[in-house]
Amino acid sequence: MAQNVAGFAEEYQVGETLKQFISNMTEHINGLKKNIPIEDVISFVDRILNSETIFILGAGRSGFVARAFAMRLMHMGFRVYVVGETVTPRIQENDLLVAISGSGETTSVVDLARKAKKHVGCQIAAITSRRSSKLARLADIKIILKSRDKKAQPKGKDKDIAPLGTMFEISALIFLDGLVAELMKIKNLSEEDLRKKHSVLE
Repeated sequence: MAQNVAGFAEEYQVGETLKQFISNMTEHINGLKKNIPIEDVISFVDRILNSETIFILGAGRSGFVARAFAMRLMHMGFRVYVVGETVTPRIQENDLLVAISGSGETTSVVDLARKAKKHVGCQIAAITSRRSSKLARLADIKIILKSRDKKAQPKGKDKDIAPLGTMFEISALIFLDGLVAELMKIKNLSEEDLRKKHSVLE
């Protein structure tokens, strides 16, 4: 069995693709860091701090990122809900809807954001990679997470290393966790403050 494992590892050069993925991701995040839209970030932080309730929306893997962000907002004492949960209340005019979609074209996300905008009139913050997308055009605040020009995106095997929306999803998670750090500083919160609100029913 050990020989088979060794042969498999040698044949497929196990570990090399992992290293290449980390290298590609590091390059992507460094590019993202250079292109952070600071003015939009300031607007986003202002809306978070001044909204009565924050609603977080995302589908698929972006939905997992949305839930992670919602959890941290809860830890910091914000009134926050994830769209689609059974305990989520009605959104109101003075609330904020944070919608996450890499393409900005995800039907469920765009439709719900449009409904919130048209029927309630609340503020929409879009986190996406495409400024020209339907979601971005709907939004009052646009956070465009794009580190490289479209023509410079990896192709072939490099693209297969991080398929579909992987780069955006990891970028969104890192960006939003960075935003959490900013909010903690503004609200003068420590890790211990957040721990006091962390669930014990796990």
